Amino acid sequence: MDEVQKRIDDIVKGHRVVLFMKGTAQFPMCGFSGRAVQVLKACGADDIVTVNVLDDEAVRQGIKAYANWPTIPQLYVNGEFVGGSDIMMEMYQSGELQQMLAA
Repeated sequence: MDEVQKRIDDIVKGHRVVLFMKGTAQFPMCGFSGRAVQVLKACGADDIVTVNVLDDEAVRQGIKAYANWPTIPQLYVNGEFVGGSDIMMEMYQSGELQQMLAA
């Protein structure tokens, strides 16, 4: 595991809820990242750690390889990859995301 993958792994496993996104929770830099933050807030998640991939090109590219998922944002809960913005929205609409975050 290279240095960037190790850094990403430490972040993912070191926090309960991690969102790799473009921008910050206060100032998302793309619509998908903004929607992901809104979905998490609607679920009542208050222990979210966000990582702005625009601050570090190595992390921006590395996160895609880490989960073998080509797009950002990416949500991780309890060290496990959940999905991107569309999957988060589907899980929110079905109630599955609320259950996962409440557990």
